[in-house]
Amino acid sequence: MRARVVVGTGGSLGSLAALHRAAVEARARDAELWAVLAWQPPGGGLGSRNPCGMAGLEGCRVAAADQLREALDTAFGGYRPGLVPVALTVRGTPGAALVDCVRDPDDLIVVGTGRRGGLFGALRPSVARYCMAHAPSPVLAVPPSPLQADLAAVRRRNAWRVPLGVGDVVR
Repeated sequence: MRARVVVGTGGSLGSLAALHRAAVEARARDAELWAVLAWQPPGGGLGSRNPCGMAGLEGCRVAAADQLREALDTAFGGYRPGLVPVALTVRGTPGAALVDCVRDPDDLIVVGTGRRGGLFGALRPSVARYCMAHAPSPVLAVPPSPLQADLAAVRRRNAWRVPLGVGDVVR
């Protein structure tokens, strides 16, 4: 049985960086690459106060599969990195979904660390921290690209319609 490199992805820049790093690790270890996208229905499941119904669940599952396919296409284009990734959508929280995909201690979990802080960081727990605390295998946390902060700054400027100065572009 081959070892697995399990990577969480959702299409964000951080998760795409993690996906690239996971592909490198899978080739180096001669392991299978498992790309996992965890999803949860809006308003909870069938037993919650606001159930979305079976049709809603199927729609969420299909949307998650499309999002995962798009993330793989964005990361690798038509070219697969010398291996065929296993694409898996899992209903549940991201950390638990990744830990559940690990089979033995030789497997590796790769996650993006993203940017934490503020209210968002307090409301959503860190997937990397969850995996490090619960995984029976090593966890590789890939830091965000420095360009990600620059891109966020440009998006904020565009949202507020603030023109870019020469100094902003030359940096």
